[in-house]
Amino acid sequence: MSSPRPKLHTEWPTLAALLGCYGAWMALLFLPLWIAVPGLALAIALQSSLQHEVIHGHPTKWPWVNAALVLASLNLLIPFGRFRDMHLAHHQDACLTDPYDDPETNYLDPARWEKMPRLGRWIFLANGTLAGRLLLGALISQVYFMLGDWHEARAGDRRVLWAWVIHIPACALVVVLLIQAEFPIWAYLIAAYGGLSLLKIRTYAEHRAHEDVGARTAVVEDRGLLAFLFLNNNFHAVHHLNPQIAWYALPAFYRAQKDKFLQLNHGYVYQNYGQLFRHYLFRRKDPVPHPLWSRDK
Repeated sequence: MSSPRPKLHTEWPTLAALLGCYGAWMALLFLPLWIAVPGLALAIALQSSLQHEVIHGHPTKWPWVNAALVLASLNLLIPFGRFRDMHLAHHQDACLTDPYDDPETNYLDPARWEKMPRLGRWIFLANGTLAGRLLLGALISQVYFMLGDWHEARAGDRRVLWAWVIHIPACALVVVLLIQAEFPIWAYLIAAYGGLSLLKIRTYAEHRAHEDVGARTAVVEDRGLLAFLFLNNNFHAVHHLNPQIAWYALPAFYRAQKDKFLQLNHGYVYQNYGQLFRHYLFRRKDPVPHPLWSRDK
């Protein structure tokens, strides 16, 4: 792949997106709940995408400035430090979809699947559809994430512990603003869950089990509202190969070398998110147990 244009010292499109995100979030706190809750879900999803940009070195050349811009997670549930560490582990492409080494995988070890009780299997099978992912995905992910962090912190992982320690005052700042605006906490938690569920649309088809590492990552050629909420991370194969490229440069970079990207990922491409909804709203795209695990191990 040819090299992208040099990164700007300060990426004004990203700073503008941050300003717009936080400004909209504040304004929504004073609107009727029927407008505020879905609007806040959109803002919460957008901030998560902006946190993702920061993880990859944007929008300034100073990491501490970047982190400060997104340290207070609007979703209240996921410390920025943990998101950063898990996502960077996910970028070890050789481990993509691994049930143990990829923190963002949706596959389970087949041996674990075989031992799972019937109710657990039913929940994971439902979660395999796009409708199920929207309803259950955020809950399942959060439970597994928090249980995992609890065990790691108890085992002495100070990095995990400090991420949560820092998250508490950052989270408290968000709660104080909600209280000052007299916004109901219960309504905000619904919005937070909605924001995390929106992100499940992006992650639903990002990766698949495949023997060829390059073929494990998808492209969704969407340019609508969801693509903006995800800051063009729907061009996911491009991002994995070039994680240093800022969100606003990804579509053009993909178009300039589309044939090469699709050759590398074996044509794992969707036209838009509408195609995903049509095909997988009530149908599973992938099995729950990793289909290649027995051959890999």
